[in-house]
Amino acid sequence: MIPDAKALAAGVLAGERRALARAITLIESTRPDHRPAAEALLHDLLPHSGRSVRVGITGVPGAGKSTFIEAFGLHVVGQGHRLAVLAVDPSSPRSGGSILGDKTRMEELSRDQRAFIRPSPSGCTLGGVARRTREAMLVCEAAGFDVVVVETVGVGQSETAVADMVDMFLLLLVPGGGDELQGLKKGIVELADAVVVNKADGDLAAAAQRAARDYRAALHLLAPPAGRWTVPVLTCSALMRDGVAEVWRTVGDYQAAMQEAGRFAARRAAQAHAWMWNEVSETLLQALRDDSRVALLLPELERAVSAGEMAPGAAARRLAAVFRERAGGAS
Repeated sequence: MIPDAKALAAGVLAGERRALARAITLIESTRPDHRPAAEALLHDLLPHSGRSVRVGITGVPGAGKSTFIEAFGLHVVGQGHRLAVLAVDPSSPRSGGSILGDKTRMEELSRDQRAFIRPSPSGCTLGGVARRTREAMLVCEAAGFDVVVVETVGVGQSETAVADMVDMFLLLLVPGGGDELQGLKKGIVELADAVVVNKADGDLAAAAQRAARDYRAALHLLAPPAGRWTVPVLTCSALMRDGVAEVWRTVGDYQAAMQEAGRFAARRAAQAHAWMWNEVSETLLQALRDDSRVALLLPELERAVSAGEMAPGAAARRLAAVFRERAGGAS
């Protein structure tokens, strides 16, 4: 059964949590017959979106992302905001669903009616960011959530995917254990709008301060500040809820600095433009995979490539040529 887009949109705008969950399920659906309803839903909700602060959070394994997001979220809702967390989990290779399930790792925040947590399977999307995360973000904004956090699977070059959909990108790190080297990777540092050293408590408190000094030096060398913003390095203990308020103040300072410099709206416009072309690429790729002539030819080309009888580039061009011929004939 195809959901009623109009009824779902009305429920989302009324702040109904069940309607919000069903709306995100609809836009995440891979069924071709669900896509028109999903697009109709987004068309109705789009004028009511865009009024949130969008924060992306990533970090090295073991950085305590879920603990940090719960502490951060509880502070944010305590300041009178409504928070949506889109936690992109690794996908099960069997079912395709999320493995970790962030609601079980953010138990206190998940019980708060001012917060909404949505685990989504990462699928095969670059950077572990579900393809429809951008659209889920718009739906949450239309439902009245004025702070949206996108949590990604982990750190890697492909984390540009989340940086390209949020207003501010936070890199979460921990002291000790060689993780300082992770923080010095140029690609990740250049993406970060703020660096947060977590677990700054107990025996790690002094190490956290040393790590923060190292990160500040690395940022000075690798990522010169652009415009009016100098990337800060903060320390906090999510477990002890210490330093979390300063992280939230930094988010506000960043937003104010970007708006004053005229870069806030420009960044969102550039992201929307890039989003459109990403959708073009994804749509064309899916159309190619669904093409009957391509499907017939694909096993032969895959066998030839695997056997070393044909270069991958030549096989790709052959598939593209067949697809173009079919498209030309259809027109």
